[in-house]
Amino acid sequence: MQPEQTQVSQVPSGLKALTTAEIIDRLSRFEGPPEKFLVNLLAVQCRLAAAEAGAVLRAGAQGGVELLAIYPPLAEGSTAPVWLAQAVESAADVLRGSVTSIRPLHGPDDLYGQPARQHLIMVPILTGGSVRGLVAFRIDSGDATVLAHCRERLELSTSLLSLYEMRLTLQRRQIDLRRLRMAMETLAAVNEQERFAGAGMATVNEVASRWQCDRVGVGFLKGRYVQLKALSHTEKISRKMKLVQDIEAAMEECLDQDVEVLHPAAADATYVGRAAAELSRLHGPMTVLSMPLRRGGQVVGVLTAERGQDRPFTIEEIEALRLTCDLCTARLAGLHESDRWFGARAAQGARKGLAQLVGPKHTWLKMAAVFILAFVLFAVFVKGDFRADASFVLEPVAQRIVQAPLNGYIEEVFVEPGFEVIAGETVLAKLRTAEMESALGEAWAEHAAAISERDTAMRDGKIAEAQQAEARAARVRIAIEELQRKIAEATLVAPISGTVISPDLKRNEGGAVKLGDPLFEIAPVEQLRAELSVPEDEIADVAAAGEAAKARGEELGGELATEGRPADRLPFVVERINPVAEVEGNQNVFKVRVRLPEARLGLIPGMQGVAKIHLGRRSYAELWTRKLVNWVRMKLWI
Repeated sequence: MQPEQTQVSQVPSGLKALTTAEIIDRLSRFEGPPEKFLVNLLAVQCRLAAAEAGAVLRAGAQGGVELLAIYPPLAEGSTAPVWLAQAVESAADVLRGSVTSIRPLHGPDDLYGQPARQHLIMVPILTGGSVRGLVAFRIDSGDATVLAHCRERLELSTSLLSLYEMRLTLQRRQIDLRRLRMAMETLAAVNEQERFAGAGMATVNEVASRWQCDRVGVGFLKGRYVQLKALSHTEKISRKMKLVQDIEAAMEECLDQDVEVLHPAAADATYVGRAAAELSRLHGPMTVLSMPLRRGGQVVGVLTAERGQDRPFTIEEIEALRLTCDLCTARLAGLHESDRWFGARAAQGARKGLAQLVGPKHTWLKMAAVFILAFVLFAVFVKGDFRADASFVLEPVAQRIVQAPLNGYIEEVFVEPGFEVIAGETVLAKLRTAEMESALGEAWAEHAAAISERDTAMRDGKIAEAQQAEARAARVRIAIEELQRKIAEATLVAPISGTVISPDLKRNEGGAVKLGDPLFEIAPVEQLRAELSVPEDEIADVAAAGEAAKARGEELGGELATEGRPADRLPFVVERINPVAEVEGNQNVFKVRVRLPEARLGLIPGMQGVAKIHLGRRSYAELWTRKLVNWVRMKLWI
C-alpha cells in the first residue's frame, strides 16, 4: 500500500547550524504554514532522537494512509523507501491502539533469525483523547536502551505540535476579534448620524479607510433599479457620469444574483461578473467587490468596494466586510425609509388612507374567516396517518442463562459484557477445583489400594476378602466419577452462540456461588424483538386495526426509534397482543410483542424508546380531537 503524498516542504538550510535548544525555541515560536511546521518538527525530532528519517501520517478519507510530511525530503519522482512502506502498513494498528509502537526493520542483507539492526518507532498524535495521526522514525540501532531513550524523546517532542495548534487557534480568535472591532467601530460611526445622507457617507468613508479602498459606494433599491446614494470622498453624485452608471450596473448585477460578486473571480466561481469586470477595465484596473445589503432576508441595497489589483481582497477582509454590512444595513435601511422628502412620505400616507377609505371594510376579519374556513376544510377532508404511540424495551428472541453447576468459589472469569461467544467452544468461567482435585488424587490412591488388596486376596484364595475389596473399589470408582464430573462441570462453556448480556462477573472473582445461581446470560443480539406498552385508551384501536389487516391478508406494522438513536426508524410487525393488562407507572398498559424484520447494528437488549403503530388514515379533525371526544363521552356518558 503506497501513501497518498501531499506537498512536502523543504527544511531551511540554516536549521542545521543551530543548537537543539535554539531549534526547539524557534519551533515553539514558529508562525508559518502547517506543512512547513511539520517538516521542521520532523527535523528537530530526528536530531533529538538521532533518527535517520521521519514522517507524519494520518488516516486518509478512503481508508488509506496520507503522508503529510517527510524528512529528509524525497527526491522528485522517487519511490517510497522500505521503512516508510512498513510504517504505512502498520499505521492502522498504531492509530487503533493509541500507544507508541517499536517494530524491527529487516534489510535485504539480514540473515534469517538475525536480530534487526534498524527499528521503526511510531508515536501516535493524541488530541483531546483521540488519535489524529502518527509520526514514524527510522532508528539505526538494535539496542533496547537506545530505543527506549529515543522513544521517550520522540514522545516528549511530539507535544510541540499541540503548542503550534494552540497558537493557530489563538491567531484565529484574534482575527475574529479584529474583524468584530472593525465592524463595531464602523457601526458606531453610522449610528452617530441622524440623517440618511450622513449615515451613507459615514459608511462608505469608514469602509474605504479601514479596508484601504480607493472607492466605496452604497446604493439602494429604487423601483426595479439600484440608485447610488453615497460615494466615498464625494459630496455630489451625478447619475449622468459614466463612473456612476458603471457602479450602478455592477450593483444591479450583484442584486439580481443575490450573491457577493468579486472581480477578478475565482476559477470555480459560478456567478456572473461582466459588469464588475467592465467597471474594473474602464476605471481601473481595479479589484471590485460587491456585497448585497439584506434586511429581513430581502436585498435592499448593495455596497461596492474598489481598490488596486495589486491588493486583492482576502477571505478575512471579505468576512469582516460582510459582518459590517450585516450590522449597518438595519440602520441605513431605516434612515433611507424615514428620510425621504415630504412628497414621497405624503404619497405613501395618502395611499394607506385611500385604501382604508375606498377599500373593503373589515378586511382582516374576512381574511381571518377565510383562513378558518380553509383550516376546517383541510381538517375535515384531508387525511393523515393514525398511529398509536407506545414505549418499548428490546429483548432477545432466544436467551440462555448459565447457572452454577455446584457449590464453590469463582476462580477466574474469561468473558465480559458484550463478548461474542461460540457454542461449545468459548469458556465463560472456571470454578475452584483444587479441593476436588486433591480428593480425586486420594480417591485414585484408595482405588489402587483396593485393587491391590483384591488381587492379593484372590491369589491367596480368600474369596470373601477379595469380594469386599472389589466392592470397596467399586464405591471408590463411583466417587471418582462423581469428582471427575464436578471438575469437568467447574469449567463453564457457552451453551449457545451469541453475546454476553449479563453484568460483569469479574468483580466477583473469588466469591462463593451456590448450585443453581445464575452467572451468565447469553443471547444472539442479531435476533431481537420488542415488547410495546400500549396505553389502555389506544389498545382497542390497535386490536381493531390488527383484525382489519388480518382480514386483508396483511400484517399490522409500524416503526420504532431508540432513545440512543432517535433518527434511525426501525420497521416492525405485530406478532401478539397480550389480552391481560398490566400496571406501569399508575397506568394500565397492554403488552404487544413485535418482531424486527431487519437486523440493525448497534441494537442491544434492554434499549428503550418510542414506537408508533400504523392504524390507517383518518381525517386530521378526528386525529386532533379523538382524545378530547373520548374524554367528553366518558364524562357526559354519551
